[in-house]
Amino acid sequence: FVFKLTAAKQQDHFFQAAYLEERDAWVRDIKKAIHCIDGGQRFARKSTRRSIRLPETINLSALYLSMKDPEKGIKELKLEKDKKVFNHCFTGTSVIDWLVSSNSIRNRKEGLMLASSLLSEGYLQPAGDTSKAAAEGLSDTPFLDLCDAYYYFPDSGFFCEGNSSDDDVVLKEEFRGIVVKQGCLLKQ
Repeated sequence: FVFKLTAAKQQDHFFQAAYLEERDAWVRDIKKAIHCIDGGQRFARKSTRRSIRLPETINLSALYLSMKDPEKGIKELKLEKDKKVFNHCFTGTSVIDWLVSSNSIRNRKEGLMLASSLLSEGYLQPAGDTSKAAAEGLSDTPFLDLCDAYYYFPDSGFFCEGNSSDDDVVLKEEFRGIVVKQGCLLKQ
């Protein structure tokens, strides 16, 4: 999950993310910053609080910590969809249900607004095609109140395993190669 950024003075900077989604988020923000700078604009992440008129009384950071509480927070699960297993994640519906049960919101519509704020500010991350498409603006709201829209906490240890269906035939193949980086094997 390493990417390289070459500065104007031909200086190379290497960045390593903890997981694929984090790397993609960094790349997306850096590309946006480059586009803004090239256009003579100031780069700033859009504040969701202002754009959706989120009340100042709502503390997203404190809400996030409550959501992560091991006893009373949102339960992180191992979910399966489209032959992929998503570890340490939860559904959009469970987020809205938790917000309602914790009396953070009055109704599901308010929950969508608050969850969208958490998503925009980086407290929640989309996992899977459904939630990623919504977060990229391909839906009416960036956050989805659906059982098949998956999300995770950025520091949760989330990872996705592909093609995990029991119906798949697992080929017992011997892997050979040379180590090019610790933890990576180049297949011959």
